[in-house]
Amino acid sequence: MSGTTSTIVNLPDQRTATMPKRDYLNNEHGLLSWLFTGDHKRIAILYLISITFFFFLGGIFAGLIRLELLTPQPDLVASDTYNKLFSLHGIIMIFLFLVPSVPATLGNFLIPIMIGAKDLAFPKINLLSWYLFMTGGVLTLTALVTGGVDTGWTFTTPLSTHYLNTNVVTAATGIFIAGFASIFTGLNFIVTIHRMRAPGMTWFRMPLFVWANYAASILMVLGTPVLAISLVLVALERTLGLGVFDPTKGGDPLLFQHLFWFYSHPAVYIMILPGMGVISEVISTFSRKRIFGYTAVAFSSVAIALFGFFVWEHHMFIMGVSNYSALVFSLLTMLVAVPSAIKIFNWAFTLQKGSITFETPMLYAFAFIGLFTIGGMTGVFLGALGMDIHLTETYFIVAHFHYVMVGGMLMAFLGGIHFWWPKMFGRMYPESLSKLSAVTSFIGFNLTFMPQFVLGYLGMPRRYHAYPPEFQVLNVLSTAGATVLGVGFLLPVLYLGWSLKYGAIAGNNPWQATGLEWQIQSPPLTENFTEIPIVTQDAYDYEWLANKTEHEVTTVG
Repeated sequence: MSGTTSTIVNLPDQRTATMPKRDYLNNEHGLLSWLFTGDHKRIAILYLISITFFFFLGGIFAGLIRLELLTPQPDLVASDTYNKLFSLHGIIMIFLFLVPSVPATLGNFLIPIMIGAKDLAFPKINLLSWYLFMTGGVLTLTALVTGGVDTGWTFTTPLSTHYLNTNVVTAATGIFIAGFASIFTGLNFIVTIHRMRAPGMTWFRMPLFVWANYAASILMVLGTPVLAISLVLVALERTLGLGVFDPTKGGDPLLFQHLFWFYSHPAVYIMILPGMGVISEVISTFSRKRIFGYTAVAFSSVAIALFGFFVWEHHMFIMGVSNYSALVFSLLTMLVAVPSAIKIFNWAFTLQKGSITFETPMLYAFAFIGLFTIGGMTGVFLGALGMDIHLTETYFIVAHFHYVMVGGMLMAFLGGIHFWWPKMFGRMYPESLSKLSAVTSFIGFNLTFMPQFVLGYLGMPRRYHAYPPEFQVLNVLSTAGATVLGVGFLLPVLYLGWSLKYGAIAGNNPWQATGLEWQIQSPPLTENFTEIPIVTQDAYDYEWLANKTEHEVTTVG
């Protein structure tokens, strides 16, 4: 994939290189040029700033939750306030951070460059998606400051339709609008990947990061409208008294659960699939090998997207569904683990006999594999009917979900940010400090959530702010781990921000990686390429790269 028909030239030594002068960061000045930009790379940076803000806001709520659970008695906040804390933590983290994190930032920045295009197919719609996202975020924050939401992030009925002490309509409207940002982003990616690949960039020369975002985009476009419809129906029942979900008015109380989880389980893969794409790129680069079973890994992304639409009812085993239906969905839940396992095994075989180095992105990749595997294996317990009855609504669910989403998705996001940071900004970060951050995050995460598996098995229910004293030791461990985890997440903000001005010049390809994005200058030109490249190599062709001298690579444009 990396090769082109362009001329081979000698690049300056990375230790003495100067910053490029026509990059997307420096060719225009002023805030307005950013707010009205059509450049996919600038829009990615706007998303990065926005979701970082929402991440730390949601993290503050998580910290308050853990402080409350430090003692068995509710001595920090009242019960209503606690309900609002975990509700807003979930709403912000899922809809305003996890769903857009990799696609809207790294996907926006990299997909056009990776396939040899000068921008996404619809630049104006791309900018509109960011404005919709911010509008939805502002409305969600409005719900926060005007009283909060206490229904949980799932907006479960009848709490969301009947209980009056909550700003459900405002928050639901915010998520509804932010959902259109997700739909537009997915549509943009699909059209771009289909129609704008460079000559020679066949489907099976595309990086696996592109495949993963393509599969996630299908989920965004097909699944998000179902969530939007669900939230509209909740708002209509709440404001107009329509009998959609209320059985006393002819509604079906299980209908909301079916609609919500039909989107929300595929949403897990909207979050995790792009992260898996990041891990494929990182593992290939730092083991200096082609991805083992490239085709199987590519199709496993599509298979995950397909299976994701057929397992939603495993969230409803205790809600009165038929035994036959529960049995079918239990089997489907087990089957969805197969394409995920394909990725794990293929990454492991890629590492086998590889020339492995342990730069910071690789540490995050190892953290992803370990934590996501634990999350996936504990999901098997929840897919089994008997165990699910015991574990549902306990802290086992909380631990499982965070091992998949935070341990998986967030580690992949941080790994991707560290991997492509030199390309995005042309600067390196302090390697020793970034490795410390990765290790701290991994230790803090396990100390936070591993005790919660035990708590759930022992029967401690989630969403309660008071608990029996015999559970305190494990909760103290979890709160201590959350403190360590917070330090691990705060460090990257400090040293990455520092690197923007003081970091060493990165050069075009500091990792000696394959891929079109590594054959152009850092930061990239506004137009990415002065000429459309012609691709002649397969993805991850490290044999090709090994034949080049230290300062001799194929330049594009």
